[in-house]
Amino acid sequence: MKAATALPIVVGVDGSEPSLRAVDWAADEAALRGAPLRLVYASLWERYEGAAPGQDLGKPSEEVTAGDIVRTAAQRARLRRAELEISTDVLPEEPEYALVREGREAAALVLGTRGRSGFVEMLLGSVSLTVAARADCPVIVLRGSHDNQVRAGARGRVVVGVGEKAADSAALRFAVQEAKLRHATLDAVRAWRCPAHETTDHPLLAGEPARLHESHASEVLDKALEDAPADVDLNRRTVEGPARRILLDASHQADLLVVGARRNPGHLGLQLGRVAHAVLHHAACAVAVVPEQK
Repeated sequence: MKAATALPIVVGVDGSEPSLRAVDWAADEAALRGAPLRLVYASLWERYEGAAPGQDLGKPSEEVTAGDIVRTAAQRARLRRAELEISTDVLPEEPEYALVREGREAAALVLGTRGRSGFVEMLLGSVSLTVAARADCPVIVLRGSHDNQVRAGARGRVVVGVGEKAADSAALRFAVQEAKLRHATLDAVRAWRCPAHETTDHPLLAGEPARLHESHASEVLDKALEDAPADVDLNRRTVEGPARRILLDASHQADLLVVGARRNPGHLGLQLGRVAHAVLHHAACAVAVVPEQK
């Protein structure tokens, strides 16, 4: 039963097929959480990513109204999850501002993306990137071309990247929650590297710097997971290599990849680290960017 105070899952819709697949994911997410679903169409979206909603709603673009877009999305959500409490809104403004504001009172934001000019494999849409970098709540971005990934439980695995400052990590808490809701395995991954200047050719010291760095990575991971619930199926992994590559490789076996993004209060620019930026552009599954306060 839905809790009376449950924050909604908010999904941005623009009438495109990627955004309708985001509705599917958001409906499943809301049902898992017992939360209401809120569908938001910011009507200036096409200014940013060339949205042509008529192509996906069976009408010429000039005949598609804002009402058509949100009605179609709501009907799709109801067919998928009839038990949901669903609300809709049309906001006559730029989508990144509207969605970031919506995220202040949301459990999570869900967005589809297809990038610009159809290059879905290469470029992340500007709206998704901006919202992921600025929202106050977790933002789940579905890679537009990975249709086979947009199904809850397709692989039964959630992956979370564990950073150096992992104590009391919002990203880790979110990943644990998602794994529990989905009855999925949680892969907690800590990447580590041995700086080149620390290598040595001395036979008695060969490999020692690497062992020290690997040991430190294990300690960070153990510390981060010491309060993990016992009922979560948990895999702990330390892997040598760049975090971006390690997590992108892991995304091919996951339903959801979770990364943190440090927020600096008062900073007005995009607040995404290199790892979050890379996985948003190239992951093979949905990506959740969870804000971490500095």
